Amino acid sequence: MSELAQRTSRRLRVVAPVVGIVAFLATWEAFIQLRDVRPFVLAAPSDIIRYLDKAPGDFAAASLITTRHAVVGFLVALAIALLLGSLLVASPFAERAAQPVLVLIQVAPFVAYIGSIVLWLGAGDPPAYFTTALVCLPAFVFATVSGMRSADPASRELFASVDASRREVMWRLRLPSAMPSLFTTARYSIGLALIVAYLVEGSNFATKPGLGALGKRFAANNLGEALWATVFCMVVLGTLGLGLITLLERWLLHWHASQRAISRT
Repeated sequence: MSELAQRTSRRLRVVAPVVGIVAFLATWEAFIQLRDVRPFVLAAPSDIIRYLDKAPGDFAAASLITTRHAVVGFLVALAIALLLGSLLVASPFAERAAQPVLVLIQVAPFVAYIGSIVLWLGAGDPPAYFTTALVCLPAFVFATVSGMRSADPASRELFASVDASRREVMWRLRLPSAMPSLFTTARYSIGLALIVAYLVEGSNFATKPGLGALGKRFAANNLGEALWATVFCMVVLGTLGLGLITLLERWLLHWHASQRAISRT
């Protein structure tokens, strides 16, 4: 590929997401204007931006709180999943025993037990951290086990031939093999973590409210534009989180075939 074509490809990779977002917002705005939808049902992006401009500091502070709740729970779930997944890979019996429990956690409607967790852990940050980590954990464990099991058989034989220790096999072979599946799961889990944090905040009477607490307050007072402003902030946070994960993936997995294929397009 020529240098000009490479520069054009890089520009298109940057421009494409912007075009997608602009097209989505324009379609949203046109739908509201043409159908005359009530603000509580769905507010127009222009109205949301105007409302956010009235109190940008309040929404920014709430967004930071929600981000902290989501990111801490997300990272705790990832750390536990890496430890638990490495143990399950080493023991098929333990994996079969743990799978039903992980599925139970994954399919249980977390909205139903958020109130119980808030009553158990009290108001403040702990319920948000705990619930977010709990809900994100199963997907990360499944991705860890599947990814570590996908390590190249020839590479496993090579490590065995040089009598590599379990720690070396785990660190140098199994963990790198699991990273693509972990990043795929992270794209899904970052949005899930934000949703869980938002809903827990809505049931948590903390002194410093996050977006979920603001959203519940606005909904109770029938403030449609204010409620959709919190949703808009959540969308922005999710988009930024997805972008950061993508950049991190390209940096850490530059050696992987999936990233080399992207760089050639």
